[in-house]
Amino acid sequence: MNLKIEQPPITLREMALTNLRNAIITGYFPAGKRLVERVLCEELGVSRTVVREAIRYLEAEGLVEIIPNKGPIVSVLNWQIAEQIYDIRLLLEQSAVVDCTKNLDLQNSQILQQHLEQLHQAFEQNNIPHLLAVSRELYHQIFTIAQHDIAWEVVERLNGRISRLRAMTINSTRREISGYERICRIMEAILAHDPESAKQAVTDHLAEASAIAKQILNP
Repeated sequence: MNLKIEQPPITLREMALTNLRNAIITGYFPAGKRLVERVLCEELGVSRTVVREAIRYLEAEGLVEIIPNKGPIVSVLNWQIAEQIYDIRLLLEQSAVVDCTKNLDLQNSQILQQHLEQLHQAFEQNNIPHLLAVSRELYHQIFTIAQHDIAWEVVERLNGRISRLRAMTINSTRREISGYERICRIMEAILAHDPESAKQAVTDHLAEASAIAKQILNP
């Protein structure tokens, strides 16, 4: 008899953390909003201990900051911060797609195509939290194939703010090409074993996204 639990259940703390993170990323809790423990306990249906743990994690992700004599608030995301995030993403993602292309084999190609199909379905559903989760998994796979594990750790540290920027720009009417189409161009170049085109597609994708973010954050 095999008693091993293959996939451990999601804890109450993890569910509260996910819901609170999504509420910030999607703008339900806007920048600068004070996060009152009592109110969050009622909205999330959890204890103060769980709320405090979630806030502590989100502070580490840069989504929450603690103001003296005021308590936790949703971090303000300005263009100065966003510009640095896009610059870091550009360096890490360009390098990742190049090495992903070089390391690509048939099995990994099929995995990437499956992730791209999931992304297409997520865009069709227009469920922002789900879309952001699927996008993260696709990029994680690219970095994994590239064997850029340390670079992915850096991305993960920034992922809360990256997701916040994605949610802000992904459906913008200012886009010349949809976010999904931009990612498709990156993927097509990777699957065609064309590292230079993949690198350029990343540049084009982030250049458009950062320009939109700048217009929103620094009008």
